[in-house]
Amino acid sequence: MKIDIQPVVYEEDGKTYRKYDEQPQDKVQERVKNHYFNQHQKQTVEFVKSMQKKWLSFSHANMPILDCLDLLAGFLDESDPDVEEANLFHAYQTAERLREAHPDKPWMHLAGLVHDLGKIMGVWGEHQWAITGDTYPVGCKPDPSIVYGVESFDGNPDLNDSRYNTDLGIYESGCGFENLLMCWTHDEYLYQVLKNHESTLPEEALYAIRFHSFYPAHSHGAYKQFESERDKKLHESIMMLNACDLYSKNDARPDIATLKPYYQSLVDKYIPGSVKW
Repeated sequence: MKIDIQPVVYEEDGKTYRKYDEQPQDKVQERVKNHYFNQHQKQTVEFVKSMQKKWLSFSHANMPILDCLDLLAGFLDESDPDVEEANLFHAYQTAERLREAHPDKPWMHLAGLVHDLGKIMGVWGEHQWAITGDTYPVGCKPDPSIVYGVESFDGNPDLNDSRYNTDLGIYESGCGFENLLMCWTHDEYLYQVLKNHESTLPEEALYAIRFHSFYPAHSHGAYKQFESERDKKLHESIMMLNACDLYSKNDARPDIATLKPYYQSLVDKYIPGSVKW
């Protein structure tokens, strides 16, 4: 079967990022392809609602942000074709890039540090196709720009449901991305954890965390039928985060012990105390 791939490719200093191979030649590309086919075929409206019920009870753990982040020291994102690096180190790499690029935005430094922290679900046993990878809304027809194309959704029962297989699906035009039922991943989970904790991170940081993996929209202009004025206003916050997220992946491994005091001070300000996960 011919797979229509729409890769999101970034280049910096001669390096290429997020490159997807139609016919994988190595184990990494094969792993990435298998991840997305599982995600696209198994994530349905019903499945996402079951994940909300499971994870938004916030009953899985109770611990501070940096303690939880340390648990990602052995976690590898199976959907990432760029690097073979534990998420703990990538978190500090992203944060430090943001700190360098935007020294006047400490709240974005912290957003960069925690943006992938929802992947802790994987440490606690959840399938990676339910927590990592690019995101998109369920409950409407998948856009062709989604990695591996619409053919990768073959076998997903929602494609045969008249409620879900149109451009609008169960939504209204201009309803805003916040009103979409996104496929279940770490983005939405961490956003909901932070909202439940009443984090004081500003709107820009929370929005970037919630939608940083929504590449069909912010890199390909897909799902415009749902975009609101708020989405247009906050788009730049995603691009700010993602520039430092993607381009930090080949940075040197950070000295976490040296950096921790600074980030602990930000946690104390914006996400203090013990957090319910």
